[in-house]
Amino acid sequence: MAPSTVREEAILEDVQDFTHAILAFVDDEGYPLNVATSFETDPSSGAIRLKPPKVGPQPREGAEVNVTFSHIRPYPGVGYDQRRYVSLWGAVRRDGGWLVVMPERSHGWDEDRLHFFELCERSVPVGHEYMRKLSRERGEEVKPQLGLGWLIFLATRVPFLTATIVPILLGGMVARSHGVSNWWLWLLCLIGGAAIHLGLNVLNDVSDTTSGADQANVNPTMFSGGSRMIQYGLVSLNAMRVASFALYAIGIGIGLFLVATRGIELLWIGMAGVFLSVAYTAPPFRLVYRGLGEICVALGFGPIMVLGTYFVITQELAWEPFYASLPVAILIMLVLYVNQIPDRPSDARASKNTIVVRLSREKIIAGYDLSMIATYLLIAIGALTIMPAWTLLGLLTIPLALKVHKGLSSHYEHPYELMAAMGTNIMVHLATGLLLSVGYLIDIILT
Repeated sequence: MAPSTVREEAILEDVQDFTHAILAFVDDEGYPLNVATSFETDPSSGAIRLKPPKVGPQPREGAEVNVTFSHIRPYPGVGYDQRRYVSLWGAVRRDGGWLVVMPERSHGWDEDRLHFFELCERSVPVGHEYMRKLSRERGEEVKPQLGLGWLIFLATRVPFLTATIVPILLGGMVARSHGVSNWWLWLLCLIGGAAIHLGLNVLNDVSDTTSGADQANVNPTMFSGGSRMIQYGLVSLNAMRVASFALYAIGIGIGLFLVATRGIELLWIGMAGVFLSVAYTAPPFRLVYRGLGEICVALGFGPIMVLGTYFVITQELAWEPFYASLPVAILIMLVLYVNQIPDRPSDARASKNTIVVRLSREKIIAGYDLSMIATYLLIAIGALTIMPAWTLLGLLTIPLALKVHKGLSSHYEHPYELMAAMGTNIMVHLATGLLLSVGYLIDIILT
């Protein structure tokens, strides 16, 4: 509903199922008044007919009034929410026992048509323009601000570090099950891996901003769409570039130290990991734009991290840590896979041709199901052959995977309703990876 263009038939349709209206006008003494009243619509003329206030001041004939229709829903034990309204302005006239208003301009919002989060996202340019105007009036820059701790937390997307913690923990557990442990070296692996991961997160924001993918995205969720720090004006593009470089420098520095002290084989594993993380979104490779993002994520947060950690601790390469990394690799791949679903329209506009952009809804859901089946088959076969039998604990997350399937089937086209499934999907990766590590830990204790 545009604020300057009024279609009477559309307004009448929008307001007809509201139960009441709020009439606002300025009385003869210049005071604004708001009065709740009943109303009816007049389809023949496109007018709104309202019952006048029974007592007190009345709006003057021909004066402009505001009429607001609001739908307030009770939430037992929580309170109320207001998710739909129509507000219109027009001159008022009397017709018998009614006040008649012909809408001249209006605006409104209906969450069934435009979700609240999308409404907020579409309002960001308006907020920026307001701050620019305020800056001109004050003669000083006015911009949004956030505490440094929160800026770092949000810009680097720290909660996604579970993708790093799971494989590095698993690599350490496999090494310990082979009789070798060194927690200081394991901690260095964790710090170095986390630095590369956070650097990747920040670099991803930089790349998606320069490509236009993030600006085109009006449906970001807490799991997709980037950190939005650049789009909200909280951090500059250059500052994000510097932060990414610094994080990569820390991770690469730790990696080179480990290469020097643990063995040259680690250099090739580390180089592969750094290359995949940079090439993921950065030009000229932009692998995620070519539909190869899932493969990069699977390799980087699966075999590369598990094998790298195992080698740092044992100074050897082995088949078991590689095999143990495969379920974790598929699950983290599926986190990216599902998280890209809400970004499909904006990614397509920015020529970010991810798998979910390329394939149909049915094929994407089928791909998720087949990947989950492969994951649990790998766990079952591994527990019967090369991994400890206790790693069968990883199968306990099957009910969570089924919930994700149900969420995909029900809410594929609705980003915010899909968020619950996206969160559950992340939990499938985290819980399965931790249960595999617990399986190794139980085997270590019992043997």
